[in-house]
Amino acid sequence: MLKRGKIAALRACEWVGASAAVGASEWRRNRLLILCYHGISIDDEHEWDPELYIPQSLFRQRIESLRESGCDVLPLEEGLERMSRGDLRRPSVAITFDDGTHDFYLRALPVIREYQVPVTVYLTTYYCLNNLPVFNGICSYLLWKARGQRLDARPFTGETKHYDLGLAQGRAEALGDLRRFADSRQLSGSDKNKLAEHLAAETKGDFAAILNRRMIHIMSATEVTEAAAAGVDIQLHTHRHRTPSDRTQFIREIDQNRAVIRDLTGKQARHFCYPSGVCRSEFLPWLRESEVVSATTCQPGLASRNSDALLLPRLIDTSALTRPEFEGWISGTAAWLPRRTDQGEIKA
Repeated sequence: MLKRGKIAALRACEWVGASAAVGASEWRRNRLLILCYHGISIDDEHEWDPELYIPQSLFRQRIESLRESGCDVLPLEEGLERMSRGDLRRPSVAITFDDGTHDFYLRALPVIREYQVPVTVYLTTYYCLNNLPVFNGICSYLLWKARGQRLDARPFTGETKHYDLGLAQGRAEALGDLRRFADSRQLSGSDKNKLAEHLAAETKGDFAAILNRRMIHIMSATEVTEAAAAGVDIQLHTHRHRTPSDRTQFIREIDQNRAVIRDLTGKQARHFCYPSGVCRSEFLPWLRESEVVSATTCQPGLASRNSDALLLPRLIDTSALTRPEFEGWISGTAAWLPRRTDQGEIKA
């Protein structure tokens, strides 16, 4: 109901010229819209997880919308610096990708090159150095591909239980048990991959085809170097895509992440994105200690010079975001409309 009302309101704003007025306002000119993407589907990933993946055709439409709007698409660092100085010339946007998946290299980078738009990739580096599919992602995908089946837990966890993979709840329970089992056994990356391969065998999934297409993989070291040489800005996302609550371990994640990025790109990364959007107040001094100058969240909004540089809002673009909503965020009109928070509350 809220979404339908929002779309209707945005269309009305467009029709009466309010969107154009907001987009041309000094208020919008002084703000930076930071867009967040995760994956661009190689195959059917947007059907499996439409919150994380969009089709390449939709990504192309988004870039065309940005071009048609007349906004400035700026490199993240330049956009933040201009915003801080108060000299953004017109409505401005920065494009970011989380994780640095192989599909970015395969599907997004050709579009980026075609339209010559600057992009920042927040790269997590463990799976970049280890050419294996991301364990949580591949297990979730395999369970989704097996929807309609029932899965026996005993070959995996030894528990006497079954999962109905036709239900989202059954798949979520199976994934949770697999993750807990791997964590309790402190399985290595290769051992987790064997567990995922076992899951594929039990569910009759084509594991070899997934590996060959490198679905749910992080870019290889060579691909990261090539992307950086093509102008992609590579920044921090932790080494193992986690944010430990212990200071020493948290800083180690940043240090390892930065060292790999420096080796692959020759540049010193100093911008950060919170993995899975997990952000706690104690992280902020640790990030400053690690000489991080900006950090982006998963909270929707437009950044301004009054924003905390380590708590910058971003718009997560998904398959469910309609064109009026996307264009409403470009103009800034959408920022004025009510929206649901992570807790399900409605925020004005």
